[in-house]
Amino acid sequence: MTLLVDSHCHLNFKDFDEDLNLVVERAGDAGVGLMVTICTKLKEFDQILAIAERYDNIVCSVGIHPHEAAAEPDVDAARLVELAQHPKVVAIGETGLDYFYEHSPREPQIKNFRSHIWAARETQLPIVIHTRDADQDTSDILTEEMAQGAFPGLLHCFSSGQTLANTALDLGLYISLSGIVTFKSAKDLQETAKLVPEDRLLVETDSPYLAPVPKRGKRNEPSFVVHTAQKVADLRGVEAAQLANTTTENFFRLFSKVPQIAMAGGVG
Repeated sequence: MTLLVDSHCHLNFKDFDEDLNLVVERAGDAGVGLMVTICTKLKEFDQILAIAERYDNIVCSVGIHPHEAAAEPDVDAARLVELAQHPKVVAIGETGLDYFYEHSPREPQIKNFRSHIWAARETQLPIVIHTRDADQDTSDILTEEMAQGAFPGLLHCFSSGQTLANTALDLGLYISLSGIVTFKSAKDLQETAKLVPEDRLLVETDSPYLAPVPKRGKRNEPSFVVHTAQKVADLRGVEAAQLANTTTENFFRLFSKVPQIAMAGGVG
């Protein structure tokens, strides 16, 4: 079986409280050999790490979502670096800017974002970037910070325009596509999905949100990443197995700490 990676999910969310073991089992049955459960609140990091420690095929990140930037304003980049030393912590974030909801004011979001970039640069772990309705500021900050020293990273659940995609790619970052790419309304994103270089492409669920067609309206879960991968393969005119191989290889190149950890099925 060709194995996929769900590069972004939220397995600590209450949506999975009742059946997490079954969710993980279904993922494996669907050919999803590895999942990254993403931290959005530093106060929940211990819970997230516990999930990663419980399962051989789950790893995690450490960070603060832009929605939480005001609630956890004193993020210390050195603290992120310290927590990232755990072998199961393979990424920094998610972080970034969200000017659509603005659950936190913009200034704390920007400060939070830059602190995470510092930690990613220090650890050389990929920074997981959330951006919504903030293309220009995201582009400017990434460009400014990359000039101060290189760091790896990706724009997760990408739904922005081609201009930001081009900036990210020019800076050496990766693009991760979620179930949004399967939506009929996502014509611009589908065009972007065709243009991302083969060696910079990842897939994810962002579960429990954004279930892809044909699962729309249901709770999303890591096994559903196969539908996103199939859609991306169709858009790019390649076989699903080739897309799976490509995105898995890309994942291990970007998440360079992960090969130290066994992937279900023997990859990694």
